[in-house]
Amino acid sequence: MWLQQVVLRGVQVAGRRGVCSTVSNGKLPLHFNYINGERVSPLNPDPNQVMKVLEPATGELLIELQASGPDEVNRAVQCAKEAYSEWSQLTGLQRARIMQRAAQIIKDRQEEFAYWETRDTGKPIYEARMDIWTAIDAIEYFSGLAPSIAGQHVPLANGSFAYTKREPLGVCAGIGAWNYPIQMAGWKSAPALACGNTFVFKPSQFTPITAVMLGEVYTEAGLPHGCYNVVQGAGDTGTLLCEHPDIAKVSFTGSVPTGSKVMAAAAGGIKTVTLELGGKSPLIVFADANLDNAVGGAMLGNFLSQGEVCSNATRVFVENSVMDQFLQRLVERTGRMKIGDPMDDDTRVGAMIHQDQADKVMTYLDGAKKEGAVVACGGELVTPDDPRLKGSYISPCVLTNCHDDMTVVQEEVFGPVVSILGFDTEEEVIQRANNTEYGLAGGVFTNDLTRAHRVIAQMQAGTCYINNFNIIDVAVPFGGFKKSGLGRENGLVTLEYYTQVKTVYVEMGDVDAPF
Repeated sequence: MWLQQVVLRGVQVAGRRGVCSTVSNGKLPLHFNYINGERVSPLNPDPNQVMKVLEPATGELLIELQASGPDEVNRAVQCAKEAYSEWSQLTGLQRARIMQRAAQIIKDRQEEFAYWETRDTGKPIYEARMDIWTAIDAIEYFSGLAPSIAGQHVPLANGSFAYTKREPLGVCAGIGAWNYPIQMAGWKSAPALACGNTFVFKPSQFTPITAVMLGEVYTEAGLPHGCYNVVQGAGDTGTLLCEHPDIAKVSFTGSVPTGSKVMAAAAGGIKTVTLELGGKSPLIVFADANLDNAVGGAMLGNFLSQGEVCSNATRVFVENSVMDQFLQRLVERTGRMKIGDPMDDDTRVGAMIHQDQADKVMTYLDGAKKEGAVVACGGELVTPDDPRLKGSYISPCVLTNCHDDMTVVQEEVFGPVVSILGFDTEEEVIQRANNTEYGLAGGVFTNDLTRAHRVIAQMQAGTCYINNFNIIDVAVPFGGFKKSGLGRENGLVTLEYYTQVKTVYVEMGDVDAPF
């Protein structure tokens, strides 16, 4: 039944523009690079570099595509370089109008985008719809900022003055992860384009589809050919982008080890780098907190997208005096989450991205139990009733009896697993919360706002929450401290990461030279 629904839906959207216009019986084309305003076939096809992308929900083949080598990357970058001379000379208002048209097209095709985002990632479609809106928001927000990008006027002595200009960097590269494909394509391309740069994006090899759909939308909206390009591939393709001499900036989202490699690859060219990396975020629940809200925050902080979220609050510290009440409510609500078909509107837990990631999560859970953790609920491989759903499904897991030096508490699991830890004093819990090499996010639940601000001031994290968790707004910067990254995405500050400052001195008198 599930496969029948997918085929019917595929037929339903097959006549629309975008990637779905080439769908035939649910299959997608091999040629999935998007360069110079169109999908292109590989210059030098290599059967050894064909990547098979499996649909997470069913485990069946979704798409085959060619990994991009040096020729493909060079072609994309060269097209972006040529387009830069035109795009960078447009006014901010001219760029904004094109971007606003693109945002409207995505709004009109939201369900189509959500459908393919769900098939690509395995996440529930209700989440995919929200993800589409985060991309729309980014395009609209940065299009609104484009006309306001300006420098400063600085008066100097004797009527002279200086002024600054914010100029684009050139060709920017983006490298996305598989948990939020369309969001990352939007978050990275929108500020780049708004600032007058051109862009080459490499999506994850596991989720290649919606980045290409976005490219077709940009082209339909009037973006000049070559301003937004997509090259498919794995790590080797990303390295080619990072090392390319005509790439001025790299924006990467992914793991800490890969982020280190991106920095190293970009260092030779002294490129600007923005990194959004992993996390092991703390959430502190004080006894005076609204426990229902705190439980909701803990669930938002752990179970969205099957727990495959870098900012997740996987270490939840609960004041011991309310531990039993908190756990009872958390376990009860977690147990009600529906696991199954990601295309169903009431599904809350979809499929893990692939079997290897599911195996990794189960290995962490096995290790946690050996170290003394107790499974309060979940943590099991689930076989949905529908025989078509042959992907990897894990029930959301709550671990108790945890201590700070457990592997599952120290390392990023990237799955639906939350570790619950007790505490007695504010001073103690702040020290423990900061005892990590990561610093992406952190949060606190309390009705004492003085305490809340005091705790947040001491928390070593770049994105912090008071009485909520894992909410985002494109107007608010997102990024981490320590090994969780460099730079920020979203917010006004992002313009600084996609522009460079030119200073101009203007002498209004004679030159005063001592020789």
